[in-house]
Amino acid sequence: MVRMSNEWPEEGDLIVGTVHKVLSYGAFARLEEYEGKEAFIHISEVSSGWVKNIRDYVRENQKIVARVLRVNPKKGHVDASLKRIREDQRTRRMQQWKIEQKAEKLLEISAKSLDKSLDEAYDEVGYLIMDEFGDLYSGFELSSDEGEGALTAIGISDDWVQSITAVAKKNISTPEVQITGYVDITSYQPDGVEVIREALGSIESDKVEVQCVGAPKYRIMVTAEDYPTAEKVLSESADKCIGIVEDSDGEGEFHRELDN
Repeated sequence: MVRMSNEWPEEGDLIVGTVHKVLSYGAFARLEEYEGKEAFIHISEVSSGWVKNIRDYVRENQKIVARVLRVNPKKGHVDASLKRIREDQRTRRMQQWKIEQKAEKLLEISAKSLDKSLDEAYDEVGYLIMDEFGDLYSGFELSSDEGEGALTAIGISDDWVQSITAVAKKNISTPEVQITGYVDITSYQPDGVEVIREALGSIESDKVEVQCVGAPKYRIMVTAEDYPTAEKVLSESADKCIGIVEDSDGEGEFHRELDN
């Protein structure tokens, strides 16, 4: 169960639950993110059309996404709806829940490395991360991307910071994008081959790869964490390469796409 820092969901929230009882007039589902809480979905909120048999729509042990209509602490459940959700909202919410399940597992691994329980992990750092970053997974992502400073800045103790950062870097891969551009570069110097080699070599790095398409055309492939960054690196790399060639009385031109 992925835990939330709030005791109850709020009206309008999308909640994830597991159906545990189906009756002729409605269904009950245990809430995955609110321990000890359940949702009741009346048959009128199961589908926008006429429901002859509720079991055609919900069944025991089914994972559902529902919208909270009313919160009723006295009855110990929330009234919820299955029909007041678009399919894209349902899909995104389920994906979010699965990601948070992964984050909780990572928190549990971090806790074990410190000989602590998952309950202790939530009490000592989990709820703090959720309050600060919105959810657990965002905290682990930042730790993977930025290192220990992301958690140290919000007052988490060094032992937890080191453990969480190590687990994050081992288990979370930073998503990357790759884009391609082309340069036509020509040198008229006697040592023109060396000038071209120097120009291309000056931009190669762990994020920039250069390939010969067929002189004078060369492919520049850039890998980065997002498209704006990749486009910036590609443009700067092409300008630098062309600049070196032009400084040696050559010429160059950048193309975002390969000419046919």
